[in-house]
Order: sequence, then structure tokens, then C-alpha cells
Amino acid sequence: MKSLVLLVGLMCMVGIHGDMYMHNPRGSNNRLDEAGRERNNGNRMFDSQNNNRGGYNVGSLAYMAGSVLPIEWTNQHSCGDPNAHCEIIIQYMCGDWVRDGASTSTIPENPAQCYNYDCNRDIRYGMHETYDYYLNCKQTEREANLFTADQNLNGDSAKYTRQNPKGTRRAYECPEERDYYPYWRPSPWRDIVVMTNDASRCEYYQAESANVKSRYACVLPQGYILENLNEDDPIIPITQPECESIYYQEAGNPNVTRGEWTEFPAHGIEAPDCREAHWSRDNHLGNGVSGQPNTYNWTLPANLEHERCAMRIRYNISTGEYDGWDPANINADLNNQNRNDPSQLNVAERLGLDEDEAEDRGYVFENNPNVDLFGTDDFTLQLAINTAQYGRTFQDRSHTFAVRKPVGEFRDATIHNLNVRGKRGNIVQVFPAVEYDFVPNTLEVQPGDYVHPQWTGSNTNPNNNDGQGLPGTDRSNMVPLAEQVYSEGGSSYYAPNIKYGHFGRSYPQEIMNSTFAGFTIETMTNMAVTQPNQFRGEMSELDDAGTYFDLGPQKVTQAGTYHYMCTRNNNFSNRSQKGRLIAKNEVVKYESIGYTGGNVTGPSGNLEFQKGTLDHLEDIKLEEWEPERGEWEIEDQGNEVDLPGEGYASKYIIVEPTHEFTTDNATFTISINLIGSSYDSIGVYRSDPYNLAMWEKIDHEQSGKTANIAVKGGGAYVIRGATSNVALIVGIIVAVAVVVLIVGAVVFFRRNPEKWSSITGACSGAGGKV
Repeated sequence: MKSLVLLVGLMCMVGIHGDMYMHNPRGSNNRLDEAGRERNNGNRMFDSQNNNRGGYNVGSLAYMAGSVLPIEWTNQHSCGDPNAHCEIIIQYMCGDWVRDGASTSTIPENPAQCYNYDCNRDIRYGMHETYDYYLNCKQTEREANLFTADQNLNGDSAKYTRQNPKGTRRAYECPEERDYYPYWRPSPWRDIVVMTNDASRCEYYQAESANVKSRYACVLPQGYILENLNEDDPIIPITQPECESIYYQEAGNPNVTRGEWTEFPAHGIEAPDCREAHWSRDNHLGNGVSGQPNTYNWTLPANLEHERCAMRIRYNISTGEYDGWDPANINADLNNQNRNDPSQLNVAERLGLDEDEAEDRGYVFENNPNVDLFGTDDFTLQLAINTAQYGRTFQDRSHTFAVRKPVGEFRDATIHNLNVRGKRGNIVQVFPAVEYDFVPNTLEVQPGDYVHPQWTGSNTNPNNNDGQGLPGTDRSNMVPLAEQVYSEGGSSYYAPNIKYGHFGRSYPQEIMNSTFAGFTIETMTNMAVTQPNQFRGEMSELDDAGTYFDLGPQKVTQAGTYHYMCTRNNNFSNRSQKGRLIAKNEVVKYESIGYTGGNVTGPSGNLEFQKGTLDHLEDIKLEEWEPERGEWEIEDQGNEVDLPGEGYASKYIIVEPTHEFTTDNATFTISINLIGSSYDSIGVYRSDPYNLAMWEKIDHEQSGKTANIAVKGGGAYVIRGATSNVALIVGIIVAVAVVVLIVGAVVFFRRNPEKWSSITGACSGAGGKV
């Protein structure tokens, strides 16, 4: 037990201030339908450690099981960057008790303050974890071997941590479980993904996840718990011997019961995904390196079905003054020994100072040390250090959402969620939330897939926030954008599909003359006026529309690139709510692959990355072209279709990035399925998809109907076949031999006529006999 805690506690050792906000699904930041810029109660549901202005008033939606949900967030400090160490963990929970509540007050700890003495069912208050869960937390001993620096914890239970030394309560969250991952005791949260700066830890994270590994905890007799309900000291031990040494005999009952060291089963779902975090910069609550929000696409479990679920995202930021993952560096032995003393952590070793000199000059790990930067004893600079916040965990949680079982035509369909993020106001008024946008802003699908437009909003934003329509209200719709009317950029991005509408326009296309992904006129009308949820009313600025809109999954039946807008939130001075839907006939697959490896799989091709092939996170794109599309691309670039071989033995497989991106000359494998006629031989050829003029033949290994290629980067790949000439050559040889034989016979008999006469005579004689 102790060795496990030594390791898991390290993640939250050294750090700096860095908020975390979830934008899709909408994170509450403890906010609930409030009219102020700042939230009313930062302790309502959970400990976020975020700015009071963050969060969204509402956010409940209903998703289809098996659908793809883009999770978007912003974090204040860097991830995927050497400036700091970052861990991001996304989890979810579902339960009949999970609710947003109707009050911004924190749910009481005393059951006497709840209806019928049952806080778990008092729907006035928001709740994720249950009352019993929190009661167990505050009565359980905290892990004493954790590093707490110079923080003076006010108690010894699991509600006291280095980050929460006073044991402040936030609903029924357990502070120790909140601050550490993977947590060693039972938790209701299920893991979705772990994103880290060091993917070599992924095997550990996945093996220790409560998704796949059970937890053990001490279960004491209920009578014993109730009798000690008001004890200040914890009564539930965290080791098996101590647990089983507790005996209890209820008054008047001759039977004696004792503590049971109990196994709590794993959640019984797959281990979480684990990979590096996408890059983000320091001191910046904004987009990632691609200019788009950092996003994780979560495919909701196919067997998940519940009306009450919640999601949380936790973010730990740590600096690199020392190796926080070395148990020798971080444990309780390095805590301060007396109040007002610094911790005994040696932070000066990397500065080349001995311990005595470091202490004399203020290079110690304590709150706000004064350091003698010049070694002169007459001038110091004070550092802004709070050891409770070094190795700090931030979090945000969603409002409740539902996950429903797809039925009918949706049962085996590919469904993409299309939502709206943001809230009313300009960028200054909404910060650290964001202005309106569609999520995802650009959505790529195939004909036959389904798109599920759905969003919600609030009626209680600050009334003086900028925006159109009724003050304080969020509203959105979707209408096709008008066509391009002036020259701007090229068309290669859209070809060979047709482009509909243009981002540069601010006027919509007339619905009756519009085309949008093959949707009917009725469906496009519903998107524009938020039907069927809405019936009449004043709708010029959607004022009488409801806050919630659900169009339901809509089948895409027509290829093309479709641009659309929201008519209400399109004030060019401070906002532009527009989106793009790309429907391609070609298969396109995206995966983020890092150190742990993985696969990108399409119907005709597969990319396989072994562990260690990459030492960084790379966004990989796999696209498959039919031969006709490949030849169109070649000719569109002004080249002639003059490929080696006689015919196509595969589709075109396009892999991006096109440059070499593996580590230390490592290779990954591209497997391409063979098609077409049976050829006597095949050749694999590569080119640059953006310059298809030159093709080079590359080595491959054939296994049945698959050709495998070891490569260091992407490109355009195709297999060409050829028929062997052996049969033709043999036929020619046989024909020549026959001709030579005939000619030789003629020459022979002309020179020897008597031989011919004897043969013909013999034949005549034979013909006369019966």
C-alpha cells in the first residue's frame, strides 16, 4: 500500500497557478443559472480552484450511446511543452442521484437540514458524489506518507490534503480523491482518457485505473460508524491489519462483529486511453498550435445508457525544480518538522548550492521565501510561492447530461454530435468562458453518417452583456451561408467536391434554393427556426425560441462542403458564429498517436505504430481514394497519368503528415489491401500528394492479399500490378520450334526423295489391308 501511495502522490507535488475550463460539454465551474459575472458559490459542487468568472449557467444535453462527442477545454498553463509538467484526466459518472439542483447553496452535511433527513434525495441541491461517500471520506485516515511540504493540516482524515489543509467541504467531494490520481480507494468516477507530458507512464495509469483494477477498503459495522459520527479523529483505517483489529458489539446483542477488509470490484470497462497532451502555451486560455481548441473526441460507450451523468476534467500543473516522480525526493519524511519551518525538500541541489548555503540564502521550499540572489546578505527578493498550490490540481465539471440507447436506423449508425459552445457577451465580458461557436467548427463525415445538431443556453446571462435579441439570453440556429461573390483564395481545399456557401459571407442562402448535405427543406427550415421544439412566437431574433434545441440525428446523403451560420450571433464587430460540414465520399480517419503507439484503420488500409516509434504526439490522417479520384488529383495538378504497371492493385492511400516524423529512424507499417485482377507481380509506389508528378518504387512485403510497407513518414501510396511475360515467351518458343521442325522436314525430304516415296508407299500399302 505504501509503495503505491508514494508513486501516485507524486503527480501533485510541484506546480503553479493554472485554471481549467471545459467548454463542450459546458463546464459549470460551480455556476447554476446565475445572472452575475462571478459565480455565487465556489463551493457548491466541487473544488475547482478556478476564477469565479468562469463557467456556464446551464449545459444539459442528451447524447446517443456510441456517438462521437468532442470534448473541448482551455487550460491556463502549458501542456505538451518542456516549460511545465502537465497531466489532464477526463472522467465521467452516472447515477440516479446525480443532479444539478435548483439552488446555488452547498448541499448540507447535516441530514437534519435536508427533506426527510435524506440529503441524497433532496433535489434542491446539486450533487454528484453521495452523502455516504463523503461521510466515509471524512471518517477515513488520510495517507500519511504523502508530501505536504510546510502546510499544517488541521486533521488526519482524507478530507485534509496539502491543497486543502483546512478540510473545507465542497458538497460531497472527497479532497484526497480529488487531488491524487490514480486514487487508491473506491471512487465513483470512471476514466475516459489520461493525457500526460510523459507517455512512458501510460502503462502504469492504465493498469492502475479503477476501470480495470479493483480497490480495497475497510468496511466497519454500521453501529460503530454511527456511534463515532461526531468524532474529530478518523475511525476508518487504511490497512488490512488495522481494519480487522476493530471489534464492535452492539448493546443488547451478544454477537460481535469486526471490520472487514473488502474488495470493491473494478468498473468493468476498458482501461482509459492514454497519450501525450496536445501542445498549449503558457499564460494563455486559448487555442492550441493548430489554431483550434484542444479537443478529445470521445466515443461514448455503446452499452452506456443513463439519464443522469456528469463529466469532470482535472488538470495538474507542475514545475521542474526537482524530480517529483522519484520517491526519494517526495515523501512525508521531507515535510516540515515544526510549524513555521520550511519543508526539508532540497530544492537547491540543481542550483549547485549546499544545504547550509541554501538555507542561509533562502533557497528553501516554503511559502514566500526571501532569496539572496547575489550572495551579499544585504539584498533579497521575495518569491511568490504557496506550497499549497505547487503541484496544484484544477478541475471543471459538466452540468448533467443523458446518454440514450440508439434505436431503429440509428442502432448501427456512425453519429457525430454537433453542439454550440460559448455564452452571450463580447470576449472581455465572457472571459474565461468563450463566445459562441459551433463544436466542432469543422466536422468531416461521409455520406451515410449521421449528424446530431443539439445545443442549449441560458436566459440569465448578465443583461448588459453584448449581443442581439432579448438581453441576457442565449439562442442559436443554423442556416446555409450565401455563395461566394468575390475572389478569395483557391478552390483546391474543396475539390473535387462542390463548395456550398462561403465563410466570408454574412447573409444566408434562401432556404428554398439551398442544398445542405442532402437534408430536406423541412429539416433546413427546422434548423433555421428551431422547430419542432418551437411553435410560432416572435422569432426574428429567436427571442421566443426555447433555450434547448434538439434536431435529432440527421442522415448525410450528399457529398460537398457546406458552410452555415447563426443569424442571431453574427455581429461582425465582436462575434461570428459560423461552421462548416465536409461530407466526403472518400474514407478519412484521424488519430492522435504518440509514444504508446496505436493504429489508424480504414477499410482498405491500416497504419500501425509500435510503442516508441514516436517520442511526441502526432496527429495522423489516413485517407483512401478510389483510382478515379487519384487520377483526377494527378490531372488537376497538371500532370499526366503515367503510372508504372498495367493496372491498379489497390486504392490510393494518403497518409499525413507527409514528411518523416518518426523517432531515431524508426518505422511504422502501412498495410494496404490488394484489389482488382490477379497480377503476376505488384509494385508499391510513393509520391507527394501535393505534387503527384513523380513516383518512386519502394520495398514491400506481401502477405496474402495485403502489402506491408515500412516507412518513416506519410505520402501518397498506390500498388500497381503487372502480368508476367513467361507464358507469351513459352508460346513463341513452341511456335518457333514447330516452324523449324516443319521447315527441316521439307528440306530433308527434298534432298532425299526416296525417303518420302518409301513413306508414302508404306502408307498406301497399309491403306489396302483390312
